[in-house]
Amino acid sequence: MTDPLNVCLEKKTGIDLPGSPYSVGWTRPQRILLVDNENPLPLDCGATLAPVTVEYETYGKLSRARDNAIFILHALSGDAHAAGWDADWEKYNRPWRKDRPGWWDCSIGPGKAFDTNHYFVVCANILGSCYGTTGPWSLNPHTGKPYGLSFPVVTVDDWVRLQLRLQDYLGIDKLLAIAGGSLGGQQAMSWVINYPERVQSAIIIAASARLGAQGLAFNAVGRQAILNDPCFLDGNYYGSAPPAGGLELARMLGHITYLSADSMEGKFGRRYQNGTKPCFRLNNEFSVESYLEHQGRSFVQRFDANSYLYLTRAMDYFDASAYGGGELAAAFASIEAEMLLISYSSDWLYPPEATRAVAKAIIAGGRPVSYIEIPSAYGHDAFLLETDKNTPLIDSFLKRGNYQ
Repeated sequence: MTDPLNVCLEKKTGIDLPGSPYSVGWTRPQRILLVDNENPLPLDCGATLAPVTVEYETYGKLSRARDNAIFILHALSGDAHAAGWDADWEKYNRPWRKDRPGWWDCSIGPGKAFDTNHYFVVCANILGSCYGTTGPWSLNPHTGKPYGLSFPVVTVDDWVRLQLRLQDYLGIDKLLAIAGGSLGGQQAMSWVINYPERVQSAIIIAASARLGAQGLAFNAVGRQAILNDPCFLDGNYYGSAPPAGGLELARMLGHITYLSADSMEGKFGRRYQNGTKPCFRLNNEFSVESYLEHQGRSFVQRFDANSYLYLTRAMDYFDASAYGGGELAAAFASIEAEMLLISYSSDWLYPPEATRAVAKAIIAGGRPVSYIEIPSAYGHDAFLLETDKNTPLIDSFLKRGNYQ
């Protein structure tokens, strides 16, 4: 997922500063113990996990009827800080947040796609991540040391089970909507299939029923880069030098999947890093090399290598057709939510034809769905970049359902 500050700069839309009428302003993450030893969280791998703390943020106000709540579900490298400006970036040692808004700030706030004048918006960090919710970096209560690779393997369904507990904690019987792009969109599928009575509508963006073989291959190579880093130490690197080189390579590789051939050609082409002629060296000759190295280095400053292993594996495992015994239409037959699906023409990680297959399956299951394919050269990252095109679609969908 592209850096949100770069998104705003690339689209030349500017950034809504904390005092702007279009910004949710200063935000503070909240942490809550949602799972304790008396009520552990069951996981798909067969294990149970306790305790579990969840970090989340909220924007807007919950109505008296508690019927205006929207859960935003983040993607692989996202977090709970979806909008506004983090007032606690120093407290939690997150310097990368100092000068930039939340990762979907262009879409969440007054007058935006998820209008906080009308909606109570919630975004929680997923299980296994490294932004406040329990993960491999957390202390194992049985050893007093970070879990590392002793942390259980988690799935998208495990994430949703935990999000359900947050919904209950907030006292919300039924969500007005859930929305997410990429891996967040797959969480939304798990929500509407497994808990149809708990959500009224769903917005699924740049996501499909499962990751294709090429996506699986990119994730596998990225994990191998981390596992083979000499600093990895079988995942027990906390307190010593992290496997920065492996994580940097994994991010560089993954970032390629977020872009399209056209966007890379337009931004970089075959331009040399220094002038118009080669320097006859083996590294950092072309502009695209420098760009990917920058993406990798900046990612290492804000993400945990073990978390990357766990989250990409959860992405690999997800297959919505499994809920229907291998039949996608059967999986969606029991949903109750109104559905909006958005894909992008140049997205090859979750291509339009795969999202259309989900839309057809929903129709085959007898449920209504709106599907839109947006022409875009931005590849998978279009769900962050195409704000001008996404906003009216989302706004119209929510208004059409009389959700305001």
